[in-house]
Amino acid sequence: MALFSIVFIIGLYLLSTHSPGTILSNPKLQIVKMMFISVIIEALPFILIGVIVSALLEVFVSEQTIKRLIPRNPLLGIVAASFIGIIFPICECGMVPAIRRLIHKGVPLYAATTFLVVGPILNPIVFWSTFTAFRNKPEIVWSRMGLAFAAAIVIGLIVHRFVKTDQLKSAASHDHGHGLGHDHAHHDHNHLHDDHNRHHGHAHHHPKPNRAMGKLVDVMSHSIGEFFSMGKYLMIGALLVGLLQAFVTRGTLEALGHGPAGSGAIMMGLGFLLSLCSTSDAFVAQSFTTTFAPGALVAFMVLGPMLNLKGLLMMSAVFKTRFVLLYGALVAVIVYAGTWALGQFIL
Repeated sequence: MALFSIVFIIGLYLLSTHSPGTILSNPKLQIVKMMFISVIIEALPFILIGVIVSALLEVFVSEQTIKRLIPRNPLLGIVAASFIGIIFPICECGMVPAIRRLIHKGVPLYAATTFLVVGPILNPIVFWSTFTAFRNKPEIVWSRMGLAFAAAIVIGLIVHRFVKTDQLKSAASHDHGHGLGHDHAHHDHNHLHDDHNRHHGHAHHHPKPNRAMGKLVDVMSHSIGEFFSMGKYLMIGALLVGLLQAFVTRGTLEALGHGPAGSGAIMMGLGFLLSLCSTSDAFVAQSFTTTFAPGALVAFMVLGPMLNLKGLLMMSAVFKTRFVLLYGALVAVIVYAGTWALGQFIL
């Protein structure tokens, strides 16, 4: 990422006829810088939450516990996964590392995909922020939550029916294997240490503190590895969002919104490109209430958390390309159809 940034800056300098000081003070470059920093600052806390949850799941939650939480019946498992967001309110920025760990722990792909779809929306924090932004239009709030839940059920069932093989990339499996190897090595080390202590007659002095410290080290190790694995894709996504904000004006979007493509499709595309956090996107949508129809606003708030630029880059690092494309197509088609129906009959 650093090398890419340096090459990008040198290219701008070589291709420009202006002095370096003029380039650095260019308003568009200032917009790119401002948006890049704001996206990073907004997303980092949620990335940290995601990787910490992922690490805690890896170290403290057994495969048997995870499997007991998800019913064996596919439909019940999908419904259960849809409501996990109420218990684990993770923003979409932290969903991918948590989902990868859940799959490694034995959660079926269809249940994990359901959680990936609905988790960033169907949680108390997002509900409250959406209600605050649209307190005078509660139908938009309930439409967002209802469409997210319906989309999760449909996508989960489709994945269960048609995707039968492992969709994690081998690199992710290798990373997991490395983590397991570390855990086993740590366990063996503690076991040998306990045997040594028992041999010398003072086993009761150290084992518990050592095990607790070992667990803490494991959590930190997994968190750091996940953070750097996901962080580079966040930075690339933030840079692309900054470039789009600088060179695509709101006036252009408003003109397209009244064109033949339809305001719903335009707002879905905007939600994908802006990659806003699901806890704050409702306030951005609220600013478009005089420009776009309510159905288009719901499309923006539903598709963005499920499928956005930075999230897609993170998914591509974890899942196979064919599954990422399938996931993206399903989300786009179902959200578009759902918001069209809402616009025709409810909103």
